Amino acid sequence: MWENLVKEKRDPTELPLIDFNEIVSEAFAVGPFYYYIIDFYDLSISDISKGFKEAHGVDPEQIKSVNDILAFIHPDDLTIVLKAEEVAIDLIKNTIGVEKIKRYKFSYNFRFKTSSGDYQLYNHQSLILTTDEKGNFGKSLNIHTNINHLAKINNKKLSLIGLGGEPSFLNIDIYGQEDCPKSVMIPVNRFSKRELQIIRLIADGKDTNEIADQLFISILTVKTHRKNILGKSGCKNAVDLVARGVSEGWI
Repeated sequence: MWENLVKEKRDPTELPLIDFNEIVSEAFAVGPFYYYIIDFYDLSISDISKGFKEAHGVDPEQIKSVNDILAFIHPDDLTIVLKAEEVAIDLIKNTIGVEKIKRYKFSYNFRFKTSSGDYQLYNHQSLILTTDEKGNFGKSLNIHTNINHLAKINNKKLSLIGLGGEPSFLNIDIYGQEDCPKSVMIPVNRFSKRELQIIRLIADGKDTNEIADQLFISILTVKTHRKNILGKSGCKNAVDLVARGVSEGWI
């Protein structure tokens, strides 16, 4: 499937110096998570963070290729992953443009097998970090966040979050696209940095007083931010806000 984007034979790429913690804290969802790097040159896995063993009960040293990651996905959800990637690739090729691939974050959900032996809902987010001179995928940062405390049923939707001012494509139904509305395009900077902080704290279960204490701002200021956030997001309440933020990948 990923070979559909290859223009010519892939060349290996070097991973730039990256502050993973900064990328994760600013760009990805709250909740128990881990990250790793996938190299599309040989489909190898590297730089797995410590949260992996806690999530799956397996030593990261045993994870060598993308197939080792796919083995944890619920068998019934493999088709969801395949379809989500197909839709994303089609959107990149025919609407966004492959040259902009590093300006987009991919987000969708599926069930993963956990260390306790059951399957729980996770949010998958990925960001292409490098491309070779031909424009092929190089290395990608993938983050898996446990969202089972926020949702139990997969919405089977895909979002491509635009970075650096690029438009976002949100809540794309990965099945039956012909029957659903066209993807919504919104500016990624609809929320201020402070508003994003508050959204993440809301998702973490903090109330207005706790948010005010943690951010050293007044309760009235927090209330004002919350009102503005709901207005910008089009959500009726905090529950809707968190659910939409998780499904679209902007918290």
